[in-house]
Amino acid sequence: MNFTSHVDAVITVAVSLVNTLTPGAAWGRDYQPPTGADLAEAVTAALRKGQPAARTVSSSEAADLAGTAAELRMVFDAVHRGDVDAAASQINALLAGTGARPQLDRHDGEPWHLHFHGSTDALAQGWAAGCATGLAVVLGTELYDRLGVCTAPRCDRVYVDVSRNGTRRFCSVSCQNRVKAAAFRARHGEAVG
Repeated sequence: MNFTSHVDAVITVAVSLVNTLTPGAAWGRDYQPPTGADLAEAVTAALRKGQPAARTVSSSEAADLAGTAAELRMVFDAVHRGDVDAAASQINALLAGTGARPQLDRHDGEPWHLHFHGSTDALAQGWAAGCATGLAVVLGTELYDRLGVCTAPRCDRVYVDVSRNGTRRFCSVSCQNRVKAAAFRARHGEAVG
């Protein structure tokens, strides 16, 4: 399941920002996001998942995007709870707060395609507007339930299910394997005992 190349890129960045910059549990362990000098490096890496040529971000831009990640997290959590109205309200607040606006752009030899910009050219606001608009595109379709939170124990990382059948339940193969191994051990232990 693909939306458009730009929508896919901003959704990828939204997921990466949430997973990198929000506390909780990840892959069976407590997770705390990076701080200090590591924060800017982590945000730069998150942005490069959707735009490989993204420039290195400053500390203040990283802090701004950490705030955005917390707001984006609320969208995934609301969808996970089955509260699409709350997810849509959160996205609408982000769209209004960033002054998100669509614009046709052409670059790098590509044809005209839709990009999303903030009300200013500031990097953090632009990415916040883009991520919010990308998630709005998903929420505005019958595919909204493709936004997910990992169902593995002690993991609350998020994902967007782009599989054909829409049955993804885990943020990563690592979590899927942990759950399968635990189920195998449980079955094996019951058979022995």
